[in-house]
Amino acid sequence: MSITENVKKILSELPPGVLLVAASKTNSSAAVREAISAGVYACGENRVQEMLQKSEEDAYSGAPLHFIGHLQSNKVRQVVGLCDLIQSVSSTELLRRINDRAALMDITQDLLLEINIAGELSKSGLSPANLPEILETAASLSFIRVRGLMCIPPISVKTGQNRPYFAAMHDLFIDIGLKKYDNVLMDFLSMGMSGDYLDAAAEGANLIRVGSAIFGERNYSG
Repeated sequence: MSITENVKKILSELPPGVLLVAASKTNSSAAVREAISAGVYACGENRVQEMLQKSEEDAYSGAPLHFIGHLQSNKVRQVVGLCDLIQSVSSTELLRRINDRAALMDITQDLLLEINIAGELSKSGLSPANLPEILETAASLSFIRVRGLMCIPPISVKTGQNRPYFAAMHDLFIDIGLKKYDNVLMDFLSMGMSGDYLDAAAEGANLIRVGSAIFGERNYSG
């Protein structure tokens, strides 16, 4: 199937209100343009240099650009202002660095807080127990706006395996929204990828990040 056919198929499967982010790591600008033309809501990139190159090639015209990978502190200046949404903020230090860079640019940078919902040592992300601290910090900063939460649960090898993690994320999402922190709007719950996006949508995700199910298996050579 083509990229266009894959996007149409995924969109037909999603409940109303669930937005499709094309995770376009290692894919060409032409492939990104085709995904946008087919109807994806946004494009998500994991690598700063790849994102900058595609941006120079005008790959993202017509769709918001999200950064969905692990963001290193020394790359903040290249991402703030270029991305409509940074999905992967996982520490108070990174939050402050983003705010400082946005202040220099006199903009408000939208972002999501990444939660390590399964407590995996190999993955970045905040522990749910540390959320109150970072939310209090966010409330004190003037140039960022928290728009929701994001997670990357364990790789799903069978249907339904990650639903408990997605359900726990949804509970956090609702709880934080009820507390009404300054600078914090629970607009987006970003979870689910090619192997489990339907489970994520069933548990309340309204952003899903899909790569191989749109573009085919990634080619890491070269």
